Amino acid sequence: MSDYNSELSGFYKLSLEERQALIAKLAHLTPEEVSILKNYGYFNAKELDLLIENIIASYQLPMGVACHFRVNEKDYLIPMVTEEPSVVAAASNAARIARKNGGFNSDKVRSVMISQIQITNLPDVSALDDLFAKKQEILDLANEQDPILKELGGGAFDLKIREIVTHRGNMVILHLKVDVLDAMGANVVNTMAEAISPRIEEICGGKIYLRIVTNLAMERIAKSKAIFDKESLGGEEVVEGILNAYEFARADPYRAATHNKGIMNGIVALTLATGNDTRAIEAGAHAYASLRKFYTPLTHFSTNKKGDLVGEIELPLALGIIGGMTKSHPLARIALKILRVESAGELSQVGAALGLAQNVAALRALVSEGIQKGHMKLHARKVENSK
Repeated sequence: MSDYNSELSGFYKLSLEERQALIAKLAHLTPEEVSILKNYGYFNAKELDLLIENIIASYQLPMGVACHFRVNEKDYLIPMVTEEPSVVAAASNAARIARKNGGFNSDKVRSVMISQIQITNLPDVSALDDLFAKKQEILDLANEQDPILKELGGGAFDLKIREIVTHRGNMVILHLKVDVLDAMGANVVNTMAEAISPRIEEICGGKIYLRIVTNLAMERIAKSKAIFDKESLGGEEVVEGILNAYEFARADPYRAATHNKGIMNGIVALTLATGNDTRAIEAGAHAYASLRKFYTPLTHFSTNKKGDLVGEIELPLALGIIGGMTKSHPLARIALKILRVESAGELSQVGAALGLAQNVAALRALVSEGIQKGHMKLHARKVENSK
């Protein structure tokens, strides 16, 4: 009879070493496999044990650097953490092509996050008038939760109301807008929303359930644009192929999903390298792509008078350079040092450029030699070296 049992009461109370020993016993790990669990990389056991619950090991992924990037007339080496071969090389190659026409031009990105407060059972919609009459009081209460942020020029600054119809009746959704400066900002806005909710209930008489950040960061839209030299891409036929592939994605959500996955190959690799929240970035990007009648591409392509490819990208990018894992992860700190970014907004500008480069590289491969040739060449090298 197997001794494997997932009902491990009190597992969280065990030390890291005790958890490893128990898992090794239950999973029948070899001494070599146990030694891998005990390889903590850039953490020591105490640091590792504080990161998440029930921890047994440190999982490591490769970090590479994409080259040739020039964004807003500034050069960047972009750290990327990914398990997928060809991603870093492809981004670098697309950036090299864009560099011939000055590189990428990215718009300024705001640092505003939104927390949603769900108000139900509202006795009278006119109670919202009382809410807005006390708007400044509510904002002041929110800012009391993080006075340093307010002193630095950020903080809660506005309230907006959305009324929605649901199967459980009408609901009022209050949006608390907060300038989070160089943080990603989820913890900040969540803390503020929880603090002001009891007072909002007192004022309007409704019942509040959810008070949580939205990852559809509509106030942190990143845009970037670049011109990709026609001949460097492979000529007029390749440009035509990319335009056809783009129109395919515009008309078909099945293709658009994979089109956008190629974009996120780059953006998520940067997000992970800098210790940011990859799930939040993914959720925001795909939600933004779904705001129209159906799911659409996050990029747009056309040609200029010379026949060069003009690429543009637009998506929410709530990236931070302070707080969370950006502070506690040694390689995240190194990644930010390599990037030389001075603000969260600048990091998002770079991220948008990377996403555009990654998309161009993928489309170029798809319409010419096919995506698998370069990908499988690198994969084969990896397999051969693992023998």
